[in-house]
Amino acid sequence: MESQETHCIVCGEATNDGITVVNQFICTSCEQEMVKTDVQDKKYSFFIHRLKRLWVHINA
Repeated sequence: MESQETHCIVCGEATNDGITVVNQFICTSCEQEMVKTDVQDKKYSFFIHRLKRLWVHINA
């Protein structure tokens, strides 16, 4: 059985390597980068903005 590629909600890349949270997919690369990003890093706010899609999906 072939697995379908899914688009990451953070970077938009299509892959089948990652995790699904609240029916939204996050690729392994983005997951690892988010985990090691410090709150003072400029990229932190980018990740928060992208992850808002999870909260919107929960409340929809």
